[in-house]
Amino acid sequence: MHTPINENKNFQAIPGEDFRLHVEDIEYPGETGNVFAYFTRPKGEIKLPGVIVIHDFRGLVPHAKDVARRVALEGFLAFVPDALSPLGGTPKDIDDRARSSLIRKLDSQATTKNFVAAAEYLKTHPQSTGKVGVTGFCWGGGVSNQVAVNFPDLKAAVPFYGRQPASEDVPKIKASLLLHYAGLDERINEGITAYEAALKESNVDYKIHMYEGAQHGFFNDTTPRYHEGSAKLAWKRTIAFLKQKLKT
Repeated sequence: MHTPINENKNFQAIPGEDFRLHVEDIEYPGETGNVFAYFTRPKGEIKLPGVIVIHDFRGLVPHAKDVARRVALEGFLAFVPDALSPLGGTPKDIDDRARSSLIRKLDSQATTKNFVAAAEYLKTHPQSTGKVGVTGFCWGGGVSNQVAVNFPDLKAAVPFYGRQPASEDVPKIKASLLLHYAGLDERINEGITAYEAALKESNVDYKIHMYEGAQHGFFNDTTPRYHEGSAKLAWKRTIAFLKQKLKT
């Protein structure tokens, strides 16, 4: 019997051994010490812009790596730091609820600095053009907003249903923003009005897309919340935006 994508936790759009990609597990220096990360890029020596992929509350699970490979195949250096590195890295032998409890133990400021360090790493990588963007999902969407606040050299940020930064921090944002939200995500959506007002006040380049009928987490094609139409449209918009902001 065929298992629908949204019920198959092992689904991968791009297999880890895809012949077109170079993949490796690395460590880079962060605020809390060395941070584990998954790094993938197209094979070859051409210089490319970098994109940080920030995972959701589950940590650095196979789906996050799969998303990075999708990004890499669009012509980017794709980099997924493991936010749980200060706690020894994302454990493989516990369930999602337990991983979520670990995420809540992290120091938010130190976590943001670890991801800013990732942006610096990508900016100066030998195969990087020096242009860096970020995209993140759920918890990672909120962190994406924080990277935009705290890394002035960031060129583009694409948070998926992410918690908004404090309005007083919005003037620090220099990146262009593409903000994806789910129509049925009331808790996160409560912050949109204030965020948009602050973005307008600070003349930040931004675009908001609302996906009606979709729930928080609609992009994740390994969960029942997956909303295929919204996910495919959001991804098309994301890649076009990243190419526009990082490759021109």
